[in-house]
Order: sequence, then structure tokens, then C-alpha cells
Amino acid sequence: MRACWAGSVRLRVDRLRSAQAGPFSFAVPAGGCLAVTGPSGSGKSLLLRMIADLDPHEGDAWLDGIAQSATPAPAWRRQVGLAPAEPGWWLERVGGHFDGRPPDAAALGLPPDIWEREVARCSTGERARLAVLRALAGNPRVLLLDEPTGALDGAATAAVEALLTARRAAGLAVVLVTHDPAQAARLGSAWMHMDAGRLHPA
Repeated sequence: MRACWAGSVRLRVDRLRSAQAGPFSFAVPAGGCLAVTGPSGSGKSLLLRMIADLDPHEGDAWLDGIAQSATPAPAWRRQVGLAPAEPGWWLERVGGHFDGRPPDAAALGLPPDIWEREVARCSTGERARLAVLRALAGNPRVLLLDEPTGALDGAATAAVEALLTARRAAGLAVVLVTHDPAQAARLGSAWMHMDAGRLHPA
């Protein structure tokens, strides 16, 4: 199934597939957001990992016309950021995962001393917001989000959505996996539903 918008295409996915899911073909313009809903285990996270070039796959993806297959994986991932549902933290303290202090931290309601905290002492919601900031830290052109607000209350969810809206206004393209149909409706320029490894119009 193909989802397209008019305008400058930032991310194009063409027949991306693995043994478990696909093929997927769609395009997301600069400033657009493709919202993907669907049951657990249907292939949503796998789709994001293939776009990020983290899992083996067939097919290809293009970022502003440059093919993933022609781009070294580290360079691709600097421009296509992923915030997974269960982010990894490889250093003891929060600040070690960032180069400096992201200016958007206060807007997400994170306390000023969080950078000195041990990751293990942060709440699940704090780690979720930090994962979004970490994925945005290098100013990627595409952001892949896997349930970024699933652990957040209403106020924190609204703050994350406001940040994403502001970044999209500056040209960021987003692929958002969410279990929340209301969030898909609020943020999605297009909305598709994943079922058994296939995408369908929602």
C-alpha cells in the first residue's frame, strides 16, 4: 500500500521487506507525519528498524533522493533518527548520552538536574522524553518514533506533541508508531494501519 502527499518528498520507502513483514512502499514529505497504528506484534517496530537500517531487509529507502543502499549505515542513522519503544542506555548518567544540554528539555518538563542523575533513577516517563530528545539531538531530517508517549500523562504527551509539531514546521519528516488513534488523528498527515506485516489505509 502506498501513502503519498504533494510536496517535496523527504523519505521514500520502496518495497522494503523482511521475512516477517512487508513489502512497504510510501513517501513522507518534509514536514509530514505518517502515523502507523496496529496490534502488538504486527510489524510496526520492524518497519521502523528497517527504515533505520538496523535490521536486514530487501528493498530500499531514500532520504532526499539519496538511497539508503548507497549510504554508509552510520551516516544514514545520523539523518534518520530512531526513538525505540525500549531505548538503550549504555552509560550510568543521563548527561553522558548527550553532547551538551538540549534546549528543548525544559519544554518537555524535565528537571534541570536530570543530566547528573543516574539513568536507573529516572522514571519511565522521563526516560521516554529523554529518548525523544536524544533522537532529535543531531537534527535528523527524518524521525522514527515507536510509542514515544505511551508512558506519559496528558500534559507530558501534549508537550512532546508540541515539540514534534514545531520541528515538523522546520521540515522534519516523522514516522510515528502509536497505539492511540486520537494521537494518530492529531499528528498524522496520513494514517495507516498495520496488520500481520501489511499496511492498509486506516
